[in-house]
Amino acid sequence: MYSNTDYTLAVEGLTVSFDGFKAVDDLNFYLDKNELHVVIGPNGAGKTTVLDLICGKTKATSGSIKFLNQELTELSEHAIVRAGVGRKFQTPSIYENLTVLENLEVSYPQGRGVFGALMFKRTQTVLDKIHEIAREIMLETELDTEAGLLSHGQKQWLEIGMLLIQDPQLLMLDEPVAGMSVKEREQTAELLNKISMGRSVLVIEHDMEFVAQIAHKVTVLHQGKILATGDMAEVQNDPNVIEVYLGH
Repeated sequence: MYSNTDYTLAVEGLTVSFDGFKAVDDLNFYLDKNELHVVIGPNGAGKTTVLDLICGKTKATSGSIKFLNQELTELSEHAIVRAGVGRKFQTPSIYENLTVLENLEVSYPQGRGVFGALMFKRTQTVLDKIHEIAREIMLETELDTEAGLLSHGQKQWLEIGMLLIQDPQLLMLDEPVAGMSVKEREQTAELLNKISMGRSVLVIEHDMEFVAQIAHKVTVLHQGKILATGDMAEVQNDPNVIEVYLGH
């Protein structure tokens, strides 16, 4: 057994009940540094609730969530972001009427929020960082484009960039390739493989082909509990998983 110190994220005994229904039931889950971990499972398995608990949007009924050895269950959503946890929801929340560059600039830690942005000076350091992130998310040629004009996939990448510029140590993505073209899905797989070199990435996904391209490890959730954890091949061949999930 490892000590908690070895993990980016150590979730232990995590339970949340809504009106007596346990959406997440005594969950133990560990995420290593630089690990790209995908959570799969049927609808209602508790996948999004787990992300909500980690980022503080939902409060746990019991259990512990340690991120780099800091207990998150006591912290506010803002404090969790400041601690280094970034979360991307299913629908992109970008500023449609700002350019790609401005979206990244507003997300820069010192420029955070509208008031921060008013006091914020566009220094060379900031611009260098924006260009670096834009290269990474394949939008360097689109810096002056209004975000509303980007393709669906590019909007998703921009939002990932808005998180990356804050340099989180844990990045959580909820169905990042939903609605993307095949080419965009492949590019997103490359992007996620790149960004997991230097941080831990937790992804919820339904597209099994995509999961196979990115996952170091896969966890299958069912009715708020872990059904199986392992690499893609182990999980795909697990009789419980076949029965509950892949068979349908």
